[in-house]
Amino acid sequence: MKRDDTLERIQLQILWDRLLAVVEEQAQTLVRTAFSTTVREAGDISAGVFDTRGRMLAQAVTGTPGHVNAMAASVGFFLERHPVETLQPGDVLLTNDPWHGTGHLNDFTVVTPVFRAERPVALFAATSHIADVGGLGFGPDGRQVFEEGLNIPIGYLYRGGEPNTVLLEILRANVRDPRAAEGDLHSLAACNDAGAARLLTTLDEFGMDGLDGAAELIIDNSRRAMLDEIRKLPHGTWTNAMRIDGYDEPVDLVCRLTIGDDGIEVDFDGTSPVCAHGINVPLTYTQAYASFGVRCVVGNDVPNNAGSLGVVRVTAPQGSILNAPRPAAVSARHAIGQMLPDDVLGCLEEPLGGDVPAEGASCLFGPVFLGGRGVIPGSESEPFVVNAFYAGGTGGRPGKDGLDCTAFPSGVHSTPVEITENTAPLIIWRKEFRPGSGGDGEFRGGVGQIMEFGHADDEAFAVSKMFDRIHHPPRGRCGGEAGQCARVYVRDGPELRGMGREVIPAGGRMVLETAGGGGRGDAAARDPKRRAADRLAGLD
Repeated sequence: MKRDDTLERIQLQILWDRLLAVVEEQAQTLVRTAFSTTVREAGDISAGVFDTRGRMLAQAVTGTPGHVNAMAASVGFFLERHPVETLQPGDVLLTNDPWHGTGHLNDFTVVTPVFRAERPVALFAATSHIADVGGLGFGPDGRQVFEEGLNIPIGYLYRGGEPNTVLLEILRANVRDPRAAEGDLHSLAACNDAGAARLLTTLDEFGMDGLDGAAELIIDNSRRAMLDEIRKLPHGTWTNAMRIDGYDEPVDLVCRLTIGDDGIEVDFDGTSPVCAHGINVPLTYTQAYASFGVRCVVGNDVPNNAGSLGVVRVTAPQGSILNAPRPAAVSARHAIGQMLPDDVLGCLEEPLGGDVPAEGASCLFGPVFLGGRGVIPGSESEPFVVNAFYAGGTGGRPGKDGLDCTAFPSGVHSTPVEITENTAPLIIWRKEFRPGSGGDGEFRGGVGQIMEFGHADDEAFAVSKMFDRIHHPPRGRCGGEAGQCARVYVRDGPELRGMGREVIPAGGRMVLETAGGGGRGDAAARDPKRRAADRLAGLD
């Protein structure tokens, strides 16, 4: 290797490390300035830097795969509508369109061009989940996207530094918490500004005119590194299928994965058709989580950007639940989309020699609590809407037990009890591990949790539920047992449905038991010391 080549590689690595620091600062700015608890406390966001062609170069570790990988595609839609040469300093673009963003109306994506010497040199993009966008509210009950809230096509949040006041007025007039919604949009713009400022400082320090030259190297290196990892695997085609609860009838997720010299093809032909309710998934979100399933076990140390993502190609038939056409209802698209990594991992079990985890609870347990005047008939108390996130257990892993109460694959944090109780008139009477919920095996599945919710004033309140794994448990692998199904019910009362809005009567308490992960390997081979430790920790 020539000395000049070595120096170039070192400089590129330093620049790469700097870009990672820039996008992480971008993400942390979003978390610190956001109004919604889903962002501040749970980290339901994404942040990244893109070249002027709209290709993602680097992403923040803070955030969710569904946001990150879908956002990687969405910036291209922004540039189709507003080519980079038409933009000017002070412009900020946004949309929450599910088919051009990250899959449902609650996610807003904001894109900001960066200029140096009057020339665009990069783009920053960020996405966050806004708790309320009007309509029926966050939940699966809608029949069309028109019922699910305000849909803003790709347009300007700021033009030449001036805010789009008409857009903001429309937003405020259509949501239940206008202060939080508007504040979150400004926080998205602020985080991109923070990234832009840091990037310009970096370019000055490195004596660079822009990022496009480095972008080619970064993307090409990531592509080649990912292909090198793929070529180590046996070539061929493998299939897997999962049956999950769905809204009112089971959903079949059928996956066909092909490994070849030029990448990995993932196809969901045979999957259930579009559902009449709001659990349908736009293709970008399907691609985001299916590719993440691959990246978890293949080339997981290769940077996640346009280069590495480009060699994992994901398709689904239009009209299936994983490629739902407009105007299908999509609000709770995560209930299906977050199951896809487990489906993909099932395909990879054989080519990786069984070196994959068992199925986990996978889908977030994210109840939306509503109450007060206008929500509960006869109530005169102040209205409230709060969206909290909780998790079940992950599947048993090669050589390790599954993780307890951990949100895989979404990666969001559970909402702290104190935050929920401070933002709504709710009391969480119980939050504890659900012993024995993880499937037995040489490596057990992670356990879920039990939570009990009541109104602070013993009033009735509503809950919008988007829970799966109530009828179809996470399956074990390699002889491991299935995890326990989830449950949701009124204490001393009836069982509740996993999907849809229901009212908890005055004085009643809703109990949520999240699913445990499947076990991995024969339970007879489990180390007795692990069993003893589980009993001591109250997990058995």
